[in-house]
Amino acid sequence: MNTHMYPATATTVPAPSWRRWSLLAAALVLASGGLLAAHFSFDGDTFQNCRYLGPSTRMYVTVWAAPACALTALLLLLALRRGARRRGQRPGAVWQGRVAMATVCVVPLLLLAQVAALYWVYEPDPAGGQDCSGLTLVRERAATLR
Repeated sequence: MNTHMYPATATTVPAPSWRRWSLLAAALVLASGGLLAAHFSFDGDTFQNCRYLGPSTRMYVTVWAAPACALTALLLLLALRRGARRRGQRPGAVWQGRVAMATVCVVPLLLLAQVAALYWVYEPDPAGGQDCSGLTLVRERAATLR
């Protein structure tokens, strides 16, 4: 008599749908890295004609979408691996599972860079409030000395 809740399947290789979903997790990690690179390429949006404009909308969108993609990829792969293990399958038996696992190993490093980028988007004007010169403090000190 079998007392297992989930009966063992005849094959240890995950189904083709599982393989497609695991490749989606890898694609989400790549998209997360691409969004982080795009965010840094939009860094020139903050200044125009030596005037601080603040971060652009596309900077905000990319800085929030990048960690969302990374976390979604991580949660998707964890759910897929758990479901495969529950059915008695080996996720590492196919190349799609190995590729997904390798790309998800990059997620902690990506998240660290993305959290730093998120912090930089919300930090105050680096020029000190007076356009590109950054001489606000010097002018204030000079005014108090007069």
